[in-house]
Amino acid sequence: MWALSAVGHRRLGAAGSLAIVGGGWFAGKLPVHDPWGLWTDHGSATKAAAAVLAYVGLTVLVVAWWQYGKTASTVRETLVTLAWWTVPFLLAPPLYSADVYSYIAQGSMVVEGHDVYTVGPSALDPGGIGGDAAASVGNHWRDTPAPYGPLFLLLSAAVAWITGGTIVPAVLAMRIVALVSLALIVWSLRRLAREHGRSESRALWLGALNPLLLIHVVGGVHNDGLMIGLMLAGLVLALRGRWIAGSALVGLAMMVKSPAAVALLFIGVLVHASATGPRWRRWAKGLLAPGLVACAVAGGATLVSGTGFGWLHTQGVAANIHTALSVTSDIGLGLGELAHLLLGVDAEPVKSAVQTLGLAAALGVIVVLARRAMRGSPMTPAHALGLSLLVLVALSPMVQPWYLLWGMAVVAATEQYGRLSAVLIVLSAALVYETHPMGATPPYGFVLAGLAAVLGTLALRRTPVVPPGVRLPGRRDPADPAENQETPASTTSPAPAPQNAP
Repeated sequence: MWALSAVGHRRLGAAGSLAIVGGGWFAGKLPVHDPWGLWTDHGSATKAAAAVLAYVGLTVLVVAWWQYGKTASTVRETLVTLAWWTVPFLLAPPLYSADVYSYIAQGSMVVEGHDVYTVGPSALDPGGIGGDAAASVGNHWRDTPAPYGPLFLLLSAAVAWITGGTIVPAVLAMRIVALVSLALIVWSLRRLAREHGRSESRALWLGALNPLLLIHVVGGVHNDGLMIGLMLAGLVLALRGRWIAGSALVGLAMMVKSPAAVALLFIGVLVHASATGPRWRRWAKGLLAPGLVACAVAGGATLVSGTGFGWLHTQGVAANIHTALSVTSDIGLGLGELAHLLLGVDAEPVKSAVQTLGLAAALGVIVVLARRAMRGSPMTPAHALGLSLLVLVALSPMVQPWYLLWGMAVVAATEQYGRLSAVLIVLSAALVYETHPMGATPPYGFVLAGLAAVLGTLALRRTPVVPPGVRLPGRRDPADPAENQETPASTTSPAPAPQNAP
């Protein structure tokens, strides 16, 4: 297996994807009721065997991806591999999450005229449009208002209206949105890598071919993919001097999920660098103009959707759910319980205070990164954005495995292969195990993730994963303009930050 060619690893990964989907067909997040009778429960024994098959397939996919990273693959070969590994997921039931049922239910609520920012999916009539989806929503979210922006709710409403909220066609329609998001990510990764003198194939390998993205964006149909795709596309336009259009796209990304707003700060750095005139005017333009454009887009999307501005008040609802991957929530919970034990005070305010401090620390680091990018250091604004999103995730009060993709997609196209890339590779291989195919997070999932992290670290120390952009002598990819500039990370220094024309 270790001596397979790129084609061999492509086939191996496709077999892994097929096994994941085969297991997920019986052990995935199946709906409570499917009127078509395709995604139905077949009993605990079948579900257990299918889950084992899915975990085996996941391991095969991770190994194939890891080994594919050591092959001299061209951009075209990597795109073909991405297609091979993606196709098996197209007709699968929801995998690793029940969030897509929330999307369908919230879209149905918009169609029915409910206020999605004050009530949850339980407000739907069980026998009406979206009723089956609402019944399949996770317990935490049935009475929770939507934390998503009006643009995504419009898309969800369109899906609910076209499909009548019927489970199978509605999920498959949402998966089409996920595929469009993946295509947008691929388009943006290639151009970001080109702007930064990096290998396109290496950026695609880490940022798009990544198993973490495949199982959670394509398999799990998470809307994070759409947010990332719009944000990256906006960043590409801004790097090319079209900052107004870029800020508008980031505004649309914010209307899917709010963390995309971080990109506006770094588009502002680009605007400041290209602006002319007095210093105060350049500062004002950089700090205010991208935000004003994005706010105009957000306001327009809100008015068109008719859902109102309630999304401004529901951005923090997810923080009410404890996730073990959130360091600040874990520390806050521990300190809160300790304070309750020793002082008799309520534990929740202590936890909330630690979460707030974590977000404040993240904001401080983001400002420092923006200043470094503004000073013209080797850190480009785009790379600083990637680092900022990683910091934001690390210090957020709620962290899911796929949140790592927010910053990793940017870093994949902007950083020369090095220590951070190695950390992201290991985390990608480990975090895929944290979630059961049906969306739960069992204790053994963390054990498997920890074991994968240890094995991955040892494997990288023994034999580093050579990025696809590092070519064997004499082999060139005419579709990859960066590859003639790139040599192994141990013998080269990062490319200088590109200058952006106004």
